Amino acid sequence: MAPPPCFEAPSAPRGLLGAPAGCPARCLHPAGGAHAGFPRRQRRGRPFGFEAPSAPGARPGAAMAAGLWALLLLPLAAAVYEDQVGKFDWRQQYVGKLKFASLEASQGSKKLIVATEKNVVAALNSRSGEILWRHVDKGTPEGAIDAMMIHGQDAITVSNAGRILRSWETNIGGLNWEMSLDTGSFQVASLVGLQDVVKYVAVLKKAAISLHYLSNGHQKWVEHLPESESTQYQLLYSHGTGVIHVLGIVPQSHLNILTFSVEDGEITKQSLDLEFADGFQPRILATQPNVISPSRTQFFLQLSPSHFSLLQYKHGLLSHLRDFQQAALVSFATTGEKTVAAVLTCRSELVSTISLYYITSTALESLTCSNQTYNINLYLVETGQRLLDTTITFTLEQSGAKPQQLYIQVFLKKDDSVGYRALVQTEDHMLIFLQQPGNGRKVVWSREESLAEVVSLEMVDLPLTGAQAELEGEFGKKADGLLGMFLKRLSSQLILLQAWTAHLWKMFYDARKPRSQIKNEINIDNLARDEFNLQKMMVMVTASGKLFGIESSSGTILWKQYLRNVKPGSSFKLMVQRTTAHFPHPPQCTLLVKDRETKMSFLYVFNPIFGKRSQVAPPVLKRPILQTLLLPIMDQDYAKVLLLIDDEYKVTAFPATKNVLRQLEEIAHSIFFYLVDAEQGKLSGFRLKKDLTTEESWEVIIPTEVQRIVTVKGKRSSEHVHSQGRVMGDRSVLYKSLNPNLLAVVTESTDTHHERTFIGIYLIDGVTGRIIHSSVQKKAKGPVHMVHSENWVVLGFPPGPSSPFQRLCWILAAQRSLRNKAGKER
Repeated sequence: MAPPPCFEAPSAPRGLLGAPAGCPARCLHPAGGAHAGFPRRQRRGRPFGFEAPSAPGARPGAAMAAGLWALLLLPLAAAVYEDQVGKFDWRQQYVGKLKFASLEASQGSKKLIVATEKNVVAALNSRSGEILWRHVDKGTPEGAIDAMMIHGQDAITVSNAGRILRSWETNIGGLNWEMSLDTGSFQVASLVGLQDVVKYVAVLKKAAISLHYLSNGHQKWVEHLPESESTQYQLLYSHGTGVIHVLGIVPQSHLNILTFSVEDGEITKQSLDLEFADGFQPRILATQPNVISPSRTQFFLQLSPSHFSLLQYKHGLLSHLRDFQQAALVSFATTGEKTVAAVLTCRSELVSTISLYYITSTALESLTCSNQTYNINLYLVETGQRLLDTTITFTLEQSGAKPQQLYIQVFLKKDDSVGYRALVQTEDHMLIFLQQPGNGRKVVWSREESLAEVVSLEMVDLPLTGAQAELEGEFGKKADGLLGMFLKRLSSQLILLQAWTAHLWKMFYDARKPRSQIKNEINIDNLARDEFNLQKMMVMVTASGKLFGIESSSGTILWKQYLRNVKPGSSFKLMVQRTTAHFPHPPQCTLLVKDRETKMSFLYVFNPIFGKRSQVAPPVLKRPILQTLLLPIMDQDYAKVLLLIDDEYKVTAFPATKNVLRQLEEIAHSIFFYLVDAEQGKLSGFRLKKDLTTEESWEVIIPTEVQRIVTVKGKRSSEHVHSQGRVMGDRSVLYKSLNPNLLAVVTESTDTHHERTFIGIYLIDGVTGRIIHSSVQKKAKGPVHMVHSENWVVLGFPPGPSSPFQRLCWILAAQRSLRNKAGKER
């Protein structure tokens, strides 16, 4: 922060008389001193300020007593820097849903390398689950990670649709090298070995294949693929013999096999005639434990979503090894010369329910365990026999999701037996790290990675305890009489005395324990409001459809609830209908979500303190919901009224009691709402009638051929304005233009040329539809970040390569009325 005027900064140039340049000769310093015509030097070890001369006749004994008193007060004084107060009381970091994961194959390994859908490359501690290092790329598709390969201490990633190839050092997370690749539709990448050593990285695209050195990323050669327009190339295969095989499928015709020489890229071609059924999209699946060794002759054939068969193709013969009819997930893992197959099944090996889910417009059966208890077993791939003492049993929450991905870390024990650890990812993006119960723990750690994508958040006050509720009525009621009020006061004081005694006893009891044994955990049972009501319940909704209740002072997850029938990634709207201030009525939150199967909206009502579903029955929504309004009016149970507007512009009220409907008729003339159709570039304003029907009052059309709507933001309903204006230099007041119905609309040009790109902003009155202000920033493009509060709007965006980030601010002020000397307004 720049020093204030006339402040003596260390680097400030001095004037002729020792004062800072630009200051008058008698300018006072902030500490009270003045320039006396000669420079003053500040002594080390003393505070900056003015030293008053000692008063004449002061006794030395009084000064000594004052000094002793100051020394006695020194141990009682402590301070911290202002910028450190309350900073990072707690902090939680996440990586997101896993896309790729690799576990080291040694028993004493501590690293788990992952790449996620949030464009994150990270290393996790396999013993505690903590993040060792993390790199977050752009949140746009340009930062998406397409492939990840691990070799030794190097992690190779391909991102930005195959345009960027990177190598990471897995111990500290440093970037070894980065290489830009040619454009093209990325297919797959693979490590390439030569003479028992991995030396290269091959990147396959739709029309070309390139080979790069593993040590520095430089390109060795690039070759175009023949018949790339009609052939779907899907697989790279190399087993250390100096050649690379590329497999491609010609739909409804044949299979192409291209062979490239590692040294010079020389190509040979083979073809294999195959017959495909109409409408079938073929895929190639292979299992190769090591890039310098041939593929295994065993493989899994998936007959249905819960039915797998372990097959072996050897010496031209196909044999069946084992059948898994009720398997949720399967995986291969190799350590040394041993390769095993891991199979995750229900504990009872029985299917409780068969649920139908629609994935890419195809109905598939999904295995569901009623008790949410699963087993992981290992099988030898050569014979299909189950290995003894390799079963891991774990149980998920009844309201939790099903396992979605399985990663296995296999290692050899001292007795040459196979040991393993397993990483399971569930549908709600939860990570569970398991190990064989040798040390008594099956679940080593777990991480709630769905918190990496929070879409909605509300802060709810904690409820009062019984003792606090008693103290609220400490003096009783006026109808109790003098004696009743006096007895009420005595009982309240006894409750306080009892609580204070229990607190002292707990402090004395904890003081005798080691610090490691003292538990200060916060749970639902001891959760209570603090004296200043600073402790809150943070209710969060994630993109996977999982609800969390987090205590604000420590970040402890007190409850969580997964909504299985919610469509992941859909829009979520969380509203607090009733707070904890209306005892004995419980607090109530309402969540507007979409159903996974029917795609229709529905309301989920729950208690935000305990996370339990409410007994209140919400209305059944038969049409898609376009807009929601939380009104300040309440019903007889102190629940705020929620208005839902569907695609036919019909209004549904929740709750819809007679008292609520009567209040809506009275205030219908003051209820307005707006709708945004970004595809058509249309903003529409509506008003509510007394019969709860709607009427369109205004419409603004933005031509989509020139620009598109990026975001629309209004003002927060809970916003508090602390100052109405600002005093100007002529003693007049410049009042803020505080329009609570103001909408800020940000648009972006459809032309991508850097000379013709622009970002526009429109300030529109949400009641009348009048455009109050419009502005255009040329040669600028998104992503755009906007903050709209009080009478100002701030836009942040990257304008170009010369400047990394730029901000624009618009401040709205009310028109000032000018008066002449006679006092008449003009």
